[in-house]
Amino acid sequence: MTKKAIITGATSGIGKALAQLLSNKGYSLGLTGRRTELLEELKSSLPGSVYICTMDVAQKDEAMEQFQQLIDKLDGLDLAIINAGCGQANPDLNWEMEKQVIDVNVMGFAATANVAMRHFIKQGHGHLVGISSVAAIRGYHDVPAYNASKAFVSNYLQGLRHKAVHARLPITVTDIKPGFVDTKMAQGEKIFWRASTEVAANQIYRAIVKKKSHAYVTKRWRLIAWLVKLLPQWLAHKL
Repeated sequence: MTKKAIITGATSGIGKALAQLLSNKGYSLGLTGRRTELLEELKSSLPGSVYICTMDVAQKDEAMEQFQQLIDKLDGLDLAIINAGCGQANPDLNWEMEKQVIDVNVMGFAATANVAMRHFIKQGHGHLVGISSVAAIRGYHDVPAYNASKAFVSNYLQGLRHKAVHARLPITVTDIKPGFVDTKMAQGEKIFWRASTEVAANQIYRAIVKKKSHAYVTKRWRLIAWLVKLLPQWLAHKL
């Protein structure tokens, strides 16, 4: 039986790489993004069945309806990858920039994850994947909203995982914490341990297949995460 997956934020970066990988693995896909022309271009390049939906997750009520419509078009759902996100340095604490991050990474994430999880509970199985970040571990002065939003993502996924366990349902909830990945968000800089989107997608896919609760991408970022958690506050403030 053909597996069915929805990926939000599929027009670029990790989302696009995952769409290409899952399509080649035989998945029937529902893909979302803000740019219709990029969705259409991606659809035409993929070998399998693909439904597309122009979606801005910051418009949470509309996004929830559109997400459910994609589930209906696919006639079910096995895997939901909530990938849509944004973030950029904001040292001046420009409120519009902070608000955009919160609207997309918190409200948009929770809204679409909520629709997916309720569907999985109703059908009795499924796999929810959220793209968080190593940045979720600690706040940072130049990107306070971004790091906080990713901490929300990880905590919300933890709550949904707990809910599935309490309901005794075979629903897997996976928290993916990437380090630096070669995407527009990385702004093309030479960054320590930066992975290609293809490498990131392959490691995420392996975590999905293994039904992991948590995965760092790439795997060596687990060490960095461990060190960041152990940093005393006085030392973290010097970084």
